[in-house]
Amino acid sequence: MKTTLLLAAALALGTANATDLRIYPSFAEVRQPVTSTGNTLNVSLPQQAWQNVLPGSLELDGLAFDSAVQKLEANWLSGLEGKTVFLVKATSDGEKTEPVTLIRASDLLVKDAAGRYFNVRYEQLRFDTPPPTNPVSPSQTLTYDLPKAGSGTLVYLTRSVGWSPRYTLKASNAGAQLSALADIRNTTELPYDVKDTELYSGDVSVQANPNAQASYEAADGMALRAAPAPITQAPKISGGSELRGLYRYALSTPFTLPANSVVTLPFLTPKLTNFERYVGLNTYFNVATQTGTLDRSYRFKADARLPAGPITVREEGRLVGQTRLDETREGGTVDFSLGDDPDVEYTRTVQTVNQAKNSKGEVVKTTYKVTYAFESSKDRSIRAEITERVGGRVIIIDSAAPTKNGGIASLKVDVPAKGKASKSFTVVVDNS
Repeated sequence: MKTTLLLAAALALGTANATDLRIYPSFAEVRQPVTSTGNTLNVSLPQQAWQNVLPGSLELDGLAFDSAVQKLEANWLSGLEGKTVFLVKATSDGEKTEPVTLIRASDLLVKDAAGRYFNVRYEQLRFDTPPPTNPVSPSQTLTYDLPKAGSGTLVYLTRSVGWSPRYTLKASNAGAQLSALADIRNTTELPYDVKDTELYSGDVSVQANPNAQASYEAADGMALRAAPAPITQAPKISGGSELRGLYRYALSTPFTLPANSVVTLPFLTPKLTNFERYVGLNTYFNVATQTGTLDRSYRFKADARLPAGPITVREEGRLVGQTRLDETREGGTVDFSLGDDPDVEYTRTVQTVNQAKNSKGEVVKTTYKVTYAFESSKDRSIRAEITERVGGRVIIIDSAAPTKNGGIASLKVDVPAKGKASKSFTVVVDNS
């Protein structure tokens, strides 16, 4: 006796055997309950969905089997080759339907009553029985030979499902708020009726599948522009918990993840502390005079772990920039820039204060004085922060302890409204 599990049909109908999904940023683990009343279990997936399955990831958990055979099955339409179907033609009086014989399903070659062969479009055909979803798509079938009947869980990894957070930082004179949404994407024709869902953030390496990854990335861009899929009862995402360096979030209720869709859910609303706006510059030490503008920068800490994702910043409700946040621990510092601030200019000059030479007359130790002069046209004061990376065998910056193989010089200065400010630091480069 055979038991056939047609996943595409079962999931679309929302059967009681709902899927469990463990969703990572670029792939998902699908866990589908299966039951066989005999010694054979057939599992069928649409070809598009199968192409996104990571090779070697299929498992049958909790149900012993003696062997498994994977096979590409013909599409539903191929089963009608040599049989009568109906062709709709447009006429001056409307539409006309005539019986034809389907010769080849691959290119929709038909033969009419006069014995003439020609190709048609699938949309022109009509059938005596209702066709399945995606009738022209082939499917992959796995046939398991079982020592005995039983129940288990079909497990596989797929690139067609993933998730990502996206953040909005709303800032004003009163302070700042950070909120996040979670986008759960399904980029294939296979819908999922999900019972239990877990979202994972962090770096997880899995076996590469270049074709599937390219398909996921191409569809991912379309998913970002798609409207969120409607859901009858919106689940909520619970607070996360740590799992060996990953972070796990659970959805509170079952939901449906439709085919070719993105479901968007409210995610995080962490409390922010130490929120700062400043203008900054990250550069490398050199002896040349420099002029330029500083970057518009933000800094804060959050009371929740923040998965990596894009962030949109709004000031007084207006968009001022977008960038990407790296994965940040709870209480960690988030620091990013949004581009040039033309209102704050700087001039950097370097003076050689002292040089020491060895017995051969070679300069082995030099002391520099670096000065930054700032000028602001803003109507409010602003903090300017400079970071310089200095190369050399031994580096001494101001009165700090010497560091080997490089050092970092930093300065902070408050530039007054429509005013000027300057600050200096010394750098000793010792290559003796």
